Amino acid sequence: MSLDWDKIVFDDAGLIPAIVQDATSGQVLMLGYMNRQSLELTHTEGLVTFWSRSRNELWRKGDSSGNRLEVRSVSLDCDGDALLVQAVATGPTCHTGTISCFSAEPTQGFRRLEGLWKVIATRAAERPEGSYTADLIAGGVNATTRKVAEEATEVLLAAKDHAAGRDAGELAEETADLIYHLLVVLAERGESPSAFLDALERRA
Repeated sequence: MSLDWDKIVFDDAGLIPAIVQDATSGQVLMLGYMNRQSLELTHTEGLVTFWSRSRNELWRKGDSSGNRLEVRSVSLDCDGDALLVQAVATGPTCHTGTISCFSAEPTQGFRRLEGLWKVIATRAAERPEGSYTADLIAGGVNATTRKVAEEATEVLLAAKDHAAGRDAGELAEETADLIYHLLVVLAERGESPSAFLDALERRA
């Protein structure tokens, strides 16, 4: 966690709002408040710790419930008066038993595709030696689309096996291969995933 402590703006009560976001899915989990001490503990221990305004004391999330928030990053907004904490929840975040204090509906974690796309785009730009992705892109559109056709067939076969009660985990593996290779096609063509996401929205 890297913060410019001199830029943090605490309010008159010595507090700063901290929005907690699931580091995997991007779902907003909760809002709490931190003072300097709780922020320092969050930094040193790697567990989200707030200042409870109602109890007037430090509050490490999960001390009573066991549902902790393990910190992945903490960033400061442009004005320095709000924090964004990305964390991994070890259980329901809300005291009501839901994943988020804002919504009971779980997300599917599509945000993880952002990380995959960044890796693929970097391989396309830098072409490191020994990279499967870089080698595939170097083969041009024929190489990348041929792999998509192959992986689409694998998904079809895995889906049929799944329907027959066989190889339940294979469908997820083959689908992952197909999505990966679709992104590689976009990278090879110099296109962005945002274009097909816009197309998906138009179909909703």
